[in-house]
Amino acid sequence: MGTIVERPRKDGSSAFLAQISIMRDGKNVFRQSKTFDRRPAATAWIKKRETDLAKPGRLTRARTGKASATLADAIDRYIGESRRQIGKTKAQVLRKIKEFDIASMRCDQIGSQDIVTFAKAIGETVMPQTVGNYMAHLGAVFATARPAWGYPLDQQAMADAVKVAKSLGLTSKSRERNRRPTLAELDALMRHFTRINLRRPKSLPMPTIVAFAIFSTRRQEEITRLRWNDLDEVASRTWVRDMKTPGDKIGNDVLCDLPAEALRIARLMPRDAQEIFPFGASAISAAFTRACKFLQIQDLHFHDLRHDGVSRLFELGKSIPQVAAISGHRSWSSLKRYTHLRQTGDKYAHWPWLDSIAPQ
Repeated sequence: MGTIVERPRKDGSSAFLAQISIMRDGKNVFRQSKTFDRRPAATAWIKKRETDLAKPGRLTRARTGKASATLADAIDRYIGESRRQIGKTKAQVLRKIKEFDIASMRCDQIGSQDIVTFAKAIGETVMPQTVGNYMAHLGAVFATARPAWGYPLDQQAMADAVKVAKSLGLTSKSRERNRRPTLAELDALMRHFTRINLRRPKSLPMPTIVAFAIFSTRRQEEITRLRWNDLDEVASRTWVRDMKTPGDKIGNDVLCDLPAEALRIARLMPRDAQEIFPFGASAISAAFTRACKFLQIQDLHFHDLRHDGVSRLFELGKSIPQVAAISGHRSWSSLKRYTHLRQTGDKYAHWPWLDSIAPQ
């Protein structure tokens, strides 16, 4: 017999959880649920699913299929059916998990010991902070698979494994990264990218992108999503669509102030596309990584440009609220780690590359 439970969402709308529960001899032998935006759709699904399960052999096949499903099956369904964009990094992590022995195990056979064994295995090649990320993403699959699709993954086993992994030192919190590019390193990068642009005029304008990343404090994916119609040149600010947050990013649109240097760079970009920087984030990342490797610049990531830009704002004497209005940090507490900076003044006061890229 199917039931429908109406549940309120944070945005004020309602979700309708359709549930099917089949009893045999006083025992529940099959349970399945699915969430819909409209009650009629939930009703129609229950009717269609109950009719299908009533056919000879269908209930047995449905029960056997879920019981024999592997963790890899659950991961594939989680990636494939998530209505939210789970993000490139999370999808990559989940696909990587499928390479380990635990992925071939049946969902109903996976216990906390198996998960801890997986944590030890992945910990042989990555840092404890990264192991923690793997466990968090795997935990999301465990939390979703049973109530959403009926895959018998044990959430308590996952919770126990997380505690054990932490106590054994297999996982740890991410360390704060404080790497900033030196002016010498930036000079080498800008000269390198300029030479490439001279040889291949259609290649990415990396000098412009690097400079904009520093002065705007934007992440590489955010840079590629900036649009001309979101840019307010008079007020010197722009909407940053789907800004990354610890919980989510889809639909998290934030209006951010744009420092004068960043606006100056943006204005010089060609206006022949919707995006101000109509390039791929992965291509930008790959170009930056290749350049650092070629120039033998150690341990420098594109994201470090954002950190350098935020640090510069504090060095200019701006307050936490003023910096947050530019960087888009939702929580001011996350900016407190910058307040220890002792350097004052503008690191880029006489930086020749700004005038070279965006002459006044």
